[in-house]
Amino acid sequence: MDDAAQGEVTRGAAAVLVVPEWHGQGLSRDLDARVAEAKGLALAIGLHVVAVHPLRLRQTRAATLIGAGQIEAIKPGIAENAAQLVIVDAALTAIQQRNLETEFGAKVIDRTGLILEIFGERAATAEGRLQVELAHLDYQAGRLVRSWTHLERQRGGFGFLGGPGETQIEADRRMIRNRMARIRRQLDDARRTRQLQRAKRQRAPWPVIALVGYTNAGKSTFFNRLTGSDVMAEDMLFATLDPTMREIRLPGIDKAILSDTVGFVSDLPTELVAAFRATLEEVTTADLIVHVRDIVHPDTDAQYADVRAILDSLGVNEAGGGEGDGEDRARPIAQIEIWNKIDTADPERRAEIEAMAARRPDVALISAATGEGVEAARVLMAAELTARHELLRVRLRFDQGEAMAWLHARGEVLADEPQGDGHLLTVRLDPADRARFERLWPDRH
Repeated sequence: MDDAAQGEVTRGAAAVLVVPEWHGQGLSRDLDARVAEAKGLALAIGLHVVAVHPLRLRQTRAATLIGAGQIEAIKPGIAENAAQLVIVDAALTAIQQRNLETEFGAKVIDRTGLILEIFGERAATAEGRLQVELAHLDYQAGRLVRSWTHLERQRGGFGFLGGPGETQIEADRRMIRNRMARIRRQLDDARRTRQLQRAKRQRAPWPVIALVGYTNAGKSTFFNRLTGSDVMAEDMLFATLDPTMREIRLPGIDKAILSDTVGFVSDLPTELVAAFRATLEEVTTADLIVHVRDIVHPDTDAQYADVRAILDSLGVNEAGGGEGDGEDRARPIAQIEIWNKIDTADPERRAEIEAMAARRPDVALISAATGEGVEAARVLMAAELTARHELLRVRLRFDQGEAMAWLHARGEVLADEPQGDGHLLTVRLDPADRARFERLWPDRH
């Protein structure tokens, strides 16, 4: 391999993008959209894409993934543009990565490596940085391809674009294992803290709403519309990583907690999903999941499937709830869809989308950028939160004022009748809140 393959690759460096496509690989995706997304990932880490090679593959090669003829077709563009990096928008094995680097004379990273690099640069909180580093270490443990000197080296990202050089593999593996063990212990501590915070929120009488969606679908823009916040919302993949929570008011609901989570993406590295599980647990314990979709994107259906697959991997689906305690564990989490970016559709496409949305009671059609439809989305969110409420008659003593306040804040008190040494209340309440109430005040009679 020549010196170009071993030198530093920095932000603004020239990169060649290779986008393989397999026939029959699942839900069909628009190739132009795939190329645009891959370019967006490169842009998100500050790279300059100088050439793009969409490739149709009939079969994969164990040694190089792509065929020898395709490799020869890519080489001239690398030399002509003095490209320091080749990005392959697919998962590569360590052998494939090494062989392609030898063929191209340049660094090669795959889709997983690129996404991990983006997360490494964007993670803002201490926990987020630990989660990304753990994912990186897990990914690197099986390859160790010119990516290590010392783990204590401080740097942006975690090594794919820096290339510090070769070291003793066995020593590196031992360092990786030890570092992973330390990070897991730190994340366990953070998880316990998060569970305590979540338990306090569950005791408080406020529903929790989690926004999920494909990256760049407009979640953060919608979040800002609802909360009046200024969470970073740019036309960039993975503009926000660390979850943000704000309180909002909805029709008939005095207060709710809205959580903006990291955007999902197709082929999101399994290492990253595992590392971010503690953060994503906010989704599994929510009262309502709001799936924000870029409805005019050519791959909107495939993006929907990607988000659903990740939610399923977290234990969130229509039939059962996410993680929780007691009755909360079994309850299904209510879900609705927000179809965003309607303002960017041409008149014919907009008419088609409006017709589809009209047949779906769980859909609100909006433009988070202009504010169109946002109030209808607020109404739908409130309706979904109260849809399963049931009547509860409960007797409280006069000295149980905290329980009384909890019911007034969490439910709708329809009647309050003085009776002996207390009150007889008729309350419209969510079944999950009823279970929480009965656990919090078992001596209410």
